Amino acid sequence: MVIADTGFWLALANRNDRHHTDAAAVLGELGERLITTWPVLAETCHLLLRHVGGPAQQKLMQNYAESAFDVFDLTQEHASDIQRYMKKYADLPMDLADASLVVLAEHLGHGRILSTDQRDFRTYRWKQRKPFENLLST
Repeated sequence: MVIADTGFWLALANRNDRHHTDAAAVLGELGERLITTWPVLAETCHLLLRHVGGPAQQKLMQNYAESAFDVFDLTQEHASDIQRYMKKYADLPMDLADASLVVLAEHLGHGRILSTDQRDFRTYRWKQRKPFENLLST
Protein backbone atom coordinates (compact mmCIF):
# COMPACT_ATOMS: atom_id res chain seq x y z
CA MET A 1 0.00 0.00 0.00
CA VAL A 2 1.10 3.53 -0.77
CA ILE A 3 0.15 6.47 1.43
CA ALA A 4 -1.86 9.24 -0.25
CA ASP A 5 -1.77 12.83 1.00
CA THR A 6 -4.27 15.62 0.40
CA GLY A 7 -2.25 17.31 -2.35
CA PHE A 8 -2.20 14.10 -4.36
CA TRP A 9 -5.99 13.71 -4.16
CA LEU A 10 -6.49 17.38 -5.11
CA ALA A 11 -4.12 17.11 -8.08
CA LEU A 12 -5.80 13.95 -9.28
CA ALA A 13 -9.26 15.55 -9.17
CA ASN A 14 -8.35 18.88 -10.76
CA ARG A 15 -7.13 18.87 -14.38
CA ASN A 16 -5.97 22.47 -13.90
CA ASP A 17 -3.66 21.57 -10.99
CA ARG A 18 0.00 21.77 -12.01
CA HIS A 19 0.57 18.30 -10.50
CA HIS A 20 -2.41 16.65 -12.22
CA THR A 21 -0.48 14.98 -15.05
CA ASP A 22 2.14 13.56 -12.67
CA ALA A 23 -0.50 12.37 -10.20
CA ALA A 24 -2.51 10.60 -12.90
CA ALA A 25 0.61 9.04 -14.44
CA VAL A 26 1.94 7.73 -11.12
CA LEU A 27 -1.45 6.31 -10.20
CA GLY A 28 -1.66 4.56 -13.56
CA GLU A 29 1.76 2.96 -13.13
CA LEU A 30 1.57 2.20 -9.42
CA GLY A 31 -0.15 -1.17 -9.36
CA GLU A 32 -0.67 -0.91 -5.57
CA ARG A 33 -3.58 0.10 -3.39
CA LEU A 34 -3.66 3.52 -1.85
CA ILE A 35 -4.27 4.22 1.80
CA THR A 36 -4.95 7.47 3.59
CA THR A 37 -6.36 8.61 6.93
CA TRP A 38 -9.66 10.16 7.99
CA PRO A 39 -8.06 13.56 8.69
CA VAL A 40 -6.63 13.58 5.15
CA LEU A 41 -9.95 12.52 3.68
CA ALA A 42 -11.79 15.28 5.59
CA GLU A 43 -9.23 17.90 4.56
CA THR A 44 -9.41 16.73 0.95
CA CYS A 45 -13.21 16.85 0.84
CA HIS A 46 -13.20 20.35 2.30
CA LEU A 47 -10.67 21.61 -0.25
CA LEU A 48 -12.33 19.82 -3.17
CA LEU A 49 -15.67 21.38 -2.29
CA ARG A 50 -14.10 24.81 -1.92
CA HIS A 51 -11.82 24.81 -4.98
CA VAL A 52 -13.11 22.21 -7.43
CA GLY A 53 -16.76 21.72 -6.57
CA GLY A 54 -19.26 19.32 -5.09
CA PRO A 55 -19.04 16.70 -7.85
CA ALA A 56 -15.30 16.22 -7.22
CA GLN A 57 -15.91 15.69 -3.51
CA GLN A 58 -18.74 13.27 -4.29
CA LYS A 59 -16.54 11.35 -6.76
CA LEU A 60 -13.85 10.87 -4.12
CA MET A 61 -16.40 9.50 -1.67
CA GLN A 62 -17.89 7.29 -4.38
CA ASN A 63 -14.42 5.87 -5.02
CA TYR A 64 -14.06 5.14 -1.31
CA ALA A 65 -17.51 3.50 -1.19
CA GLU A 66 -16.41 1.30 -4.11
CA SER A 67 -13.23 0.27 -2.22
CA ALA A 68 -10.88 2.06 -4.61
CA PHE A 69 -8.62 2.94 -1.65
CA ASP A 70 -8.37 2.26 2.08
CA VAL A 71 -8.67 4.57 5.07
CA PHE A 72 -6.63 3.85 8.20
CA ASP A 73 -8.56 4.15 11.44
CA LEU A 74 -6.77 6.25 14.00
CA THR A 75 -7.53 5.35 17.59
CA GLN A 76 -7.14 7.10 20.90
CA GLU A 77 -3.83 5.28 21.32
CA HIS A 78 -2.47 7.31 18.40
CA ALA A 79 -3.30 10.66 20.03
CA SER A 80 -0.08 10.95 22.03
CA ASP A 81 2.03 10.19 18.94
CA ILE A 82 0.10 12.75 16.91
CA GLN A 83 0.55 15.33 19.64
CA ARG A 84 4.27 14.56 19.87
CA TYR A 85 4.74 14.98 16.11
CA MET A 86 2.73 18.21 16.00
CA LYS A 87 4.94 19.59 18.76
CA LYS A 88 8.17 18.35 17.13
CA TYR A 89 7.33 19.92 13.77
CA ALA A 90 5.51 23.01 15.09
CA ASP A 91 7.89 25.27 13.15
CA LEU A 92 6.54 24.04 9.78
CA PRO A 93 3.76 23.78 11.26
CA MET A 94 2.44 20.21 11.13
CA ASP A 95 -1.32 19.79 10.95
CA LEU A 96 -3.45 16.83 12.03
CA ALA A 97 -3.61 15.39 8.52
CA ASP A 98 0.18 15.28 8.14
CA ALA A 99 0.69 13.93 11.67
CA SER A 100 -1.79 11.17 10.90
CA LEU A 101 0.26 10.16 7.86
CA VAL A 102 3.41 9.86 9.97
CA VAL A 103 1.50 7.56 12.32
CA LEU A 104 0.25 5.60 9.30
CA ALA A 105 3.81 5.20 7.98
CA GLU A 106 4.83 3.79 11.34
CA HIS A 107 1.89 1.37 11.23
CA LEU A 108 2.75 0.23 7.69
CA GLY A 109 6.48 0.06 8.31
CA HIS A 110 7.33 2.25 5.31
CA GLY A 111 7.16 5.86 4.22
CA ARG A 112 6.20 5.49 0.57
CA ILE A 113 3.89 8.43 -0.08
CA LEU A 114 2.21 10.40 -2.85
CA SER A 115 2.30 14.08 -1.90
CA THR A 116 2.69 17.45 -3.57
CA ASP A 117 4.06 18.76 -0.27
CA GLN A 118 7.74 18.26 -1.00
CA ARG A 119 9.11 20.47 1.78
CA ASP A 120 7.25 18.92 4.68
CA PHE A 121 7.59 15.30 3.62
CA ARG A 122 11.33 15.80 3.07
CA THR A 123 11.50 17.03 6.68
CA TYR A 124 9.18 14.62 8.50
CA ARG A 125 10.58 11.37 9.84
CA TRP A 126 8.66 8.25 10.81
CA LYS A 127 10.03 6.10 13.62
CA GLN A 128 11.94 9.30 14.54
CA ARG A 129 14.63 8.86 11.88
CA LYS A 130 13.29 7.24 8.72
CA PRO A 131 12.60 9.57 5.77
CA PHE A 132 9.57 9.45 3.53
CA GLU A 133 9.97 8.34 -0.07
CA ASN A 134 7.74 10.58 -2.16
CA LEU A 135 6.72 8.70 -5.30
CA LEU A 136 5.12 11.78 -6.84
CA SER A 137 7.73 13.67 -8.82
CA THR A 138 7.03 17.35 -9.09
